[in-house]
Amino acid sequence: MNKFLACLSLLLASIFSSHTTASNDLVPIESFSKDIEFAGVKISPDGKYLAVITRPEGKNVLMVLSTDTFKVSHAIRFPNNAQVGNYYWVNNERIVLAKEYIKGWKDHPEFHGELFGVNADGSRGKYLVGYQGEMQTGTRIKKATPILGTSYVLDPLIHDRRKMLILTYPWSASNEPHTIVYEVDIYSGKRKRVARSPSRMAGFLTDHDGNVRVAVSNDDYINQKIYTREKSGGEWQQLDLGELKYTDISLHAFDSTGASVYVTASENGEAKGLYKLNLESKKFELLHKEPQVSPKKVWVDEVSKELFAIENELGYPAYSFINNSHKSERLKALIQSLQGQQVQLVSSTEDGEKSIIFASSDTNPGSYYLYDAKKNSLRFLFATKSWIKPSEMAITKPVNYKARDGLTIYGYLTIPNNTDEKNLPLVVMPHGGPHGPRDWWGYESEAQLLASRGIAVLKVNFRGSGGFGRNFEHAGHKKWGAEIQYDIIDGVKYLIEQGTVNKDNICIMGASFGGYSALQSAILEPDMFQCAIGVVGVYDLPLMFEEGDISERDRGLRYLKSALGTDEALLKRFSPSYNIDKLKAPVLIVHGGQDERAPIEQAESLVAALKKENHPYIYELLEDEGHGFYKAEHRTRYYKQVLNFLDEHMTF
Repeated sequence: MNKFLACLSLLLASIFSSHTTASNDLVPIESFSKDIEFAGVKISPDGKYLAVITRPEGKNVLMVLSTDTFKVSHAIRFPNNAQVGNYYWVNNERIVLAKEYIKGWKDHPEFHGELFGVNADGSRGKYLVGYQGEMQTGTRIKKATPILGTSYVLDPLIHDRRKMLILTYPWSASNEPHTIVYEVDIYSGKRKRVARSPSRMAGFLTDHDGNVRVAVSNDDYINQKIYTREKSGGEWQQLDLGELKYTDISLHAFDSTGASVYVTASENGEAKGLYKLNLESKKFELLHKEPQVSPKKVWVDEVSKELFAIENELGYPAYSFINNSHKSERLKALIQSLQGQQVQLVSSTEDGEKSIIFASSDTNPGSYYLYDAKKNSLRFLFATKSWIKPSEMAITKPVNYKARDGLTIYGYLTIPNNTDEKNLPLVVMPHGGPHGPRDWWGYESEAQLLASRGIAVLKVNFRGSGGFGRNFEHAGHKKWGAEIQYDIIDGVKYLIEQGTVNKDNICIMGASFGGYSALQSAILEPDMFQCAIGVVGVYDLPLMFEEGDISERDRGLRYLKSALGTDEALLKRFSPSYNIDKLKAPVLIVHGGQDERAPIEQAESLVAALKKENHPYIYELLEDEGHGFYKAEHRTRYYKQVLNFLDEHMTF
């Protein structure tokens, strides 16, 4: 292994340059608004082919290449507003992929459960699973039986050259139906049912032989139940866990014996840990748990179904290992060689000799490499954004501090190049959500854009953020307008006390809930911020119960009642639209005309309130965009507007 490290380190020295002082020339705005070039690289089980997603004209296209020659074998694209979604190699020659639909008013593509199969050379294209029952993928139309439900690949069954397993959520009168597992022929689309969930909305786990053995579900969104059954099938049996009270249970993999499963779960609302659950004794064995943060990802190899690493991130990303498998040792060696990079082993061949490596950092958007174990070589494949030079990007450091009530808050500070980290201009950038999402260490375009202009950027994982346990997330419920904002404000005060930022040169901006925070924090601390920028934000909390796609669903209404409460007086007190008289900072509002998550009525409510108070503002409406900006030209336009607005109200 030492020889491996030495050889690999010499090789990589020419690939990754260390962080150096940026040139005096500003990085063009378009460098930050341009879409990625390559993503989602996977190698075929026999190593003969590589598949990679590209984005010509802003839509995902799947390109299949020869691993040896890099010659393109086939490109898979869909017409109109459809694009390639997630995909799997299901044997050495065949890919199954999802069809998505880009909707400008959505914050992510729509998926209706349609799955297609196609060979690496473009032959035998087939609509396998979906509500339409037939679809043209090549020059011929072939028929498949319709399935009225949203389906996902559950297990590609790499060792079965003809079959795969899918998980289907039926479209029924119930919003939370019983889920079904089907075995599907990857060439004909013929299917048979192999399992039905024992209770609603269950997830399943297959063993190393592809048998559906474990299910986890809940009927009330709180109390989860685990069910098991024999390898041969049969009836589900609920696992009696006695007095154990675990929540947020996720199934990941069977161990090598097949007698136990690896699960992540939370006890008493704390951060999740990784457990080994013995299916016979019903005993949970804690294998790994970080005290403050849940695992970012549990890595399981798609081919071997081997759990080989746990990725954590409280500050900088880190790995934990629970065994000494070949993949664990390989990943350890790569991490040691690629100092400063977050290394991920994203895809491997069936024999484990070749692996796709993804390396990224706060200054590197990411690059893909092919590692060959026999040759002990690392071959560059693709850069996600080849025009970005890591040496010109700004570093990001983890920060933590105590909020005014003693709660520890974690976040990240991006620091401009050529500074001594003193008296800096600052833009605070709260994330969206607020419940579920969180900020991570790594490359982020907007923070890098501002840092390239000499502005520090603070991101805060305030109470309510995901990834820190249910207690931390629920601590933000009904606290949107106060305690969550105090966590953000106290982060700014911490940096001021440290002398890192100039107290008279601070603005705040954010999108979605971050847009709400930008206005609400500036209302609570009117003398702290020189300006506020709200992007596709919510500004009128009572209006959330009347307009937008959240309130259209029963589940969404339950969420709003839990997260916001129903006290209208309190909702108005916590709504920027009702409190402009307390605001001093000039405002920039950017909104999508087709936004369904934060509909245009939200922006109009804020604009009306600003007009009433004769408060200075600029309103930028992008008519054909939604809850986020798909088009690179719109991102460029937005970034230019932001920089012009900041330049008017800050010094940098």
